Amino acid sequence: MDTPIPYKDIHDVLESGLTEPPFFLVLDGVEDPHNLGACLRVADAMGVHAVIAPKDRAAGLNATVRKVACGAAETVPFIAVTNLARTLRELQEAGVFVVGAAAEAPSDLLNTSLTGPLALVLGAEGSGLRRLTEETCDALVSIPMFGSVESLNVSVASGICLYEARRQRSKA
Repeated sequence: MDTPIPYKDIHDVLESGLTEPPFFLVLDGVEDPHNLGACLRVADAMGVHAVIAPKDRAAGLNATVRKVACGAAETVPFIAVTNLARTLRELQEAGVFVVGAAAEAPSDLLNTSLTGPLALVLGAEGSGLRRLTEETCDALVSIPMFGSVESLNVSVASGICLYEARRQRSKA
């Protein structure tokens, strides 16, 4: 099922006359429709211009996703791509800074500039970013963790990352 938003690919978004630098959420292999719906919901709340995900081995826009997204599946463009690494390289060629979230990253989210053209990349439940996706990112960041848990649900992590990016963008 296709979203009614007219964007077919990232170039449509980049050429749409955005009023601020491009802001993308990229989901690498998120298979749980509840997580995808929650990610779309937080993407809408934080003003993301499009959510990008691979066509294969990932959740698509189905009834469960749409229900969990609470309307965001109709307001946030969802672009399913054949080759995620190629799409990330296309974003980079267009001047978009591609930042992947990884628990073992040397830098943390709070000490990384997220103000310009940006694509935040989050990995699948459990396995995180795939190797090629991680290698394609311009930078890797971790979410500072202050408690005893070692990881977060992808929808929670996307909310934290997108909020920090929106906070920085609002101050810039």
